[in-house]
Amino acid sequence: MTGRAYVFDLFADGFADDPYPHYAELRATAPAHEHPLGFWLLSRYDDVARIQRGHSVDEQNLTTLPAWKRDSDKLGKANRMMGGLSLLDRDPPDHTRLRKLVTSVFTRRAVEALEPRITELVDTALDRMAAAGQADVVAEFAFPLPFTVISELLGIPAVEHDRLRELTGTLALGLEPLPSLDLQARTRAASSELTAMIADLVGWKRARGDDDLFTALLAAEDNGDVLSEDELVAQVAFLYVAGHETTVNLIAAGLLALLRQPAQYALLRQNPELAANAVEELLRYDTPVHLMRRITVEPVPVRGSVIPAGSWVVACLAAANRDPEFWGADADELRIDREGAHQNVSFGAGVHHCLGAALARLEARVAFARFSQRFAAPQLEGVTWNGRINVRGPATLPVTVR
Repeated sequence: MTGRAYVFDLFADGFADDPYPHYAELRATAPAHEHPLGFWLLSRYDDVARIQRGHSVDEQNLTTLPAWKRDSDKLGKANRMMGGLSLLDRDPPDHTRLRKLVTSVFTRRAVEALEPRITELVDTALDRMAAAGQADVVAEFAFPLPFTVISELLGIPAVEHDRLRELTGTLALGLEPLPSLDLQARTRAASSELTAMIADLVGWKRARGDDDLFTALLAAEDNGDVLSEDELVAQVAFLYVAGHETTVNLIAAGLLALLRQPAQYALLRQNPELAANAVEELLRYDTPVHLMRRITVEPVPVRGSVIPAGSWVVACLAAANRDPEFWGADADELRIDREGAHQNVSFGAGVHHCLGAALARLEARVAFARFSQRFAAPQLEGVTWNGRINVRGPATLPVTVR
């Protein structure tokens, strides 16, 4: 085993503000090792890409429960968001069945049809920013865009929005590594309240017959197979959380990276056709979700060690996305015209590839392209980070625009 003496500390001073030097040390010192806290850690691109494409997400397949998951042993699915019924926590064949029903209505064509509305929302936000002359990009732009889009796509009534924002924020905290027992309890409470709110909407949606994703999921059928009400509620809740929390980070951190590197911002402004590739490079450069779990279903040989079946594995997506063994000597540099940027591992792979990847890419592409075309030389006034390790991004991003 490489570097057994090295202990990776997710809670080191300054880690949440800039984890990338820590990831570089991890890749160099212990790219594949068993952490003293009872999980395996992978940080090299090839290893992360391989573990993403297989294995399990269901905690029932664990043979050794890490210490921080001890409540799961006692509470079972009650300790998992949406009771473990969402796509996030299901393996085939259940995952295959659920994903087929959801994707039957959440199609690429349906996502592409949203571009005019996304463009309208982006331009309206940019108008407000231009009129004010300054703005917090997170509060005025990066958060409202994906939150509004997923709310409208699902047809969630506006009266619910404020509380739903609070609940989804708590659930995002629940995705942090090594959650305390108190945070696990808060996550359970938020999950229960969110699913109850969604469940209350089922009858109302069924009676109204709206033209939205929620209503379409009510009617989704595949050869007689339909979503049960519990499954429906879990998928809607999952789509709501996943549909905006990570995209906020992509847009905010992406704009931060561009503003910190004016030459790259100018390149995008001069070549708006680069926006789609810029999204891929920014997904690579500052990954919206840094860590992904897998549970091995068979022994996995990796870099001279063997990860036993039934082990909890943490794949460091952000570390893999800057691995010089794969990306080259300039892996730590932002290049929006980078060839092969789409090979980032930010959205997962295999059967568990992110269902909302196309929507996130579309929102970010429009946001980056329109922002750079509207403002010639925006001035970054600072940044504060949200303090999260996993679903990490700026909490505030004040800019001055002309």
